[in-house]
Amino acid sequence: MNIVALFDSNARKYPDKPLLRHAGQSVSYAEADALSRRAAAVLAAQGVRAGDRIAIMCFNTPGFVVAMLGALRLGAVVVPVNHKMQAPEVDYILAHAGVKVCVFDGALAPVIARLQTAVTLLATDSVPEGCLSFDELVAAATPTDIAPPADDDIAEILYTSGTTGKPKGCLLSHRNVCQAALTTAVALSMTRDERTLMAMPLWHSSPLNNWFLGTLYVGGTVILLREYHPLHFLQAAQDERATLYFGAPVSYLLPLQSGLDVASYDLRSIRAWIYGGGPIGADTARRLASAYRSDRFFQVFGMTETGPCGTVLYPEEQLDKAGSIGRVATPGVDLRVVREDGSEAGADEVGEIWLKADSVMQGYLDNEAATSAVLQDGWYRSGDLARRDAEGFLFIVDRARDMIITGGENVYSKEVEDVLLAHADIQDAAVIGRPHPEWGETVVAMLVPKAGTQHDPEALKAFVGERLARYKVPREFVVCEQLPRTPTGKLMKHLLRTA
Repeated sequence: MNIVALFDSNARKYPDKPLLRHAGQSVSYAEADALSRRAAAVLAAQGVRAGDRIAIMCFNTPGFVVAMLGALRLGAVVVPVNHKMQAPEVDYILAHAGVKVCVFDGALAPVIARLQTAVTLLATDSVPEGCLSFDELVAAATPTDIAPPADDDIAEILYTSGTTGKPKGCLLSHRNVCQAALTTAVALSMTRDERTLMAMPLWHSSPLNNWFLGTLYVGGTVILLREYHPLHFLQAAQDERATLYFGAPVSYLLPLQSGLDVASYDLRSIRAWIYGGGPIGADTARRLASAYRSDRFFQVFGMTETGPCGTVLYPEEQLDKAGSIGRVATPGVDLRVVREDGSEAGADEVGEIWLKADSVMQGYLDNEAATSAVLQDGWYRSGDLARRDAEGFLFIVDRARDMIITGGENVYSKEVEDVLLAHADIQDAAVIGRPHPEWGETVVAMLVPKAGTQHDPEALKAFVGERLARYKVPREFVVCEQLPRTPTGKLMKHLLRTA
């Protein structure tokens, strides 16, 4: 299966059904089909051919979807770009991927104006002075009909969050992406009646491949929220009668922290509240269940390199197994927890998560060394260290490269971070290793205190020392105004290490 054939099939099945809802307006499957064919003609007129790379740097608007489907019709490769990036970061991706055309939201003109990379620029949604309007060109174009790409052709280059340095481009074929969509649809029992609320950015791998394309796979409807806002999120869920929502944990908490009365919104249409990007504790799970008046919370775990696909923690497991990423992999995905010697880790032993699925990437763009380091006999080595409990549930203890070795002892930074975040005076925390001439590394905590609190290093050492072994206690505490995080909430520890 390829994305174009999948879309065309559903356009024939459900021509009058909305594929998209945006700002109170609908775009039917038939309308999206015609728009995508005209978009393909527009891109072809700009010299785009099969295999060329098309960057899309947009908010969640129909323009993103039309540009994506049009590019894929031509056999071109879609390169989604984080709309929060600054010009040097965008330049790196455009140059690294060899992008030919960039479709961008007009509101991003200040960033686009500073780009150094020579690419053809087409604006959507709004049009800065001197720019070509992608939307107007599409409206005036004659639809083109081109044979769909092959299943094994590259469909996407998705750039990783870059938590260890420069982002790497993950090469995903049409088959990879369709498998990610299918896996998600099966794991979450999605149907043609799905109305998926999309408030997380489409340029990110999970919103795009799991939830947008998963909904398209079953012939459902996607509700596009241009950008997440706690009030608009609740209003859209209610007014559009959404059935499924995926977001980072913070997207559920922000309405509560903003003082919004979640109970005043009619959210009974939502059958599945899904979160990813990190587990939540039992207390938070209870708070969310109470606030949203639902026990239908799911946690998903995966990574860009796997489609993303991985594991699910189901509603009935949220409280008893809070903090876990689930017990088994999703349908179509195999999982191992592997010791350093390559053997299977036993109960309560720490090992690296390995995943195998048809959704796993083909490799990293122009980076054979990085590819061979993570792909082994069809398995993707995630770099995530986890332990299984006696019942087989998986708990992430750290990223392999974030492990600190001090005096010959292994310190998993997440374990220390979890203890620090339990302190009443700490808003955010990151733990890193700093080179030490005698111990190899020493444990350092970077802290963001809550407003109005005082920083007392000795009290914090005592607090951690009461909960963890002495060698895990940070020797230094550094106060920060905020910690560097990616748009999906991941700590960028490489920036902390070089600060």
